[in-house]
Amino acid sequence: MTSGRIVFLNGTSSSGKSSIARELLDILDDGVFFHLAVDSFNAMRSKRELGAEELDAALRRTRMGFHRSIAAMAEVGNDIVVDHVLSEPWRLLDCLTVLPPEDVLFVGVHCPLDELARRELARGNRPPGLAAHQYALVHAHGDYDVECDTSTASPRECAQRIKELLRHRPSPTAFTRLRQRRSTDSQEPPTAKHSLFG
Repeated sequence: MTSGRIVFLNGTSSSGKSSIARELLDILDDGVFFHLAVDSFNAMRSKRELGAEELDAALRRTRMGFHRSIAAMAEVGNDIVVDHVLSEPWRLLDCLTVLPPEDVLFVGVHCPLDELARRELARGNRPPGLAAHQYALVHAHGDYDVECDTSTASPRECAQRIKELLRHRPSPTAFTRLRQRRSTDSQEPPTAKHSLFG
């Protein structure tokens, strides 16, 4: 059985990932693609009020389960469009562990801070300043197969660019390079600067 392809969209809240994902599902015509979004997994959780520590633990388990759900869907041949926010280093490290790096097309979804703030305000369903808080964190690893700026390109234009690259995926992929860097960094002395997020 052939593993499915994974288009992995990473960017802050309100950066345009979901809009790009919808366009991708509309234009990708060489397989059956599923849109898996971390927000959808968060929304499945029971609505009981949780204390800060319990909520942090639940969110970590949710994200770990999300990563493994992506891997399981792809393992049996499904093509996936992932919509995620890698705002904590462990999230990317976990993805590098559970996802087959050669099957992942890693997409950086960018948007300037002022536009993110405007979108956040217009949406009204995000805490003010969430995107600004995530801004310096989500792209700290510094390596993608392709990057899009949704302030200068429409979701459809971004999707078209991703579609073209998906046909001719780079080798090695960004996930392969990041996994190799992680492996190299783990062999360095503890006092050495780690390049993956540093």
